[in-house]
Amino acid sequence: MYLMYVDDSGDCGLPSDGSPSALFCLSGLVVHEMRWKETLDDLRAFRRWLYQKYKVNIEDELHTAEMISKPKKLAASLQRLSKHQRLAIIRHFADEIAKLSDVNIINVVVDKRTTKAKDKDEVFRWAWYAMFQRFENTIRYQNFPGPKNADDRGLVFPDNTDGQKLRQFLLTMRQQNLLKVRHSTGAYIYEDKPIRVIVEDPVLRDSRESYFIQAADCAAFLLKQSILPSSHMKRHGGNAYLQRLDPVLCKRASDKDPTGRGIVWL
Repeated sequence: MYLMYVDDSGDCGLPSDGSPSALFCLSGLVVHEMRWKETLDDLRAFRRWLYQKYKVNIEDELHTAEMISKPKKLAASLQRLSKHQRLAIIRHFADEIAKLSDVNIINVVVDKRTTKAKDKDEVFRWAWYAMFQRFENTIRYQNFPGPKNADDRGLVFPDNTDGQKLRQFLLTMRQQNLLKVRHSTGAYIYEDKPIRVIVEDPVLRDSRESYFIQAADCAAFLLKQSILPSSHMKRHGGNAYLQRLDPVLCKRASDKDPTGRGIVWL
């Protein structure tokens, strides 16, 4: 069984609706059940190290966007740190994620400057359909690193978001899932390939209570900053931090990504 923890960065609104973000990004951190406990142990060890070095409480949430732009929303142990220190923590966190054994991260980006989506609901749906589909495909073709079983399945744990929509998306994809595929003749045709290895409804998690969701949040934030960085992140080199995650990026997710990182662009 593969477990995928998903968080986002940016919002689904279109520029015409006044959205301040040109991107909506999803990152899904995938770990096999046989690596789950040791991965959790590694994340806990990192939080103990963070407490020793920066006195950040082990139970306090690492919400990377707020660590840069909205520090007043952070726990007190993070608020008291300088912005430079909080950026250093993000860098350390990225390095820790990159060292996790047999973890993979699927990245999806909706670029709202070029998308043909009609509204925010379509932006949300396209991003999540792509995330579910890449998770499904990578399990079926056994392209995730680490342990494998012939009949592996997948379970999705999103950050606390619109659960009803996500349940409906998976229900629809299990019943009918038309995919544009290239025929042997070179022509593109549509084939119905319903989702069959992602089981159950998405299980919503509160990011404050999950180190795995916090790691996915860090990945999504760094993904967005690698494309359209804030002035602070660009000035201090934070726009390059996604490169630190290179060892765990799921490059099999897309062979069309010009960056070579497997990012799925929509």
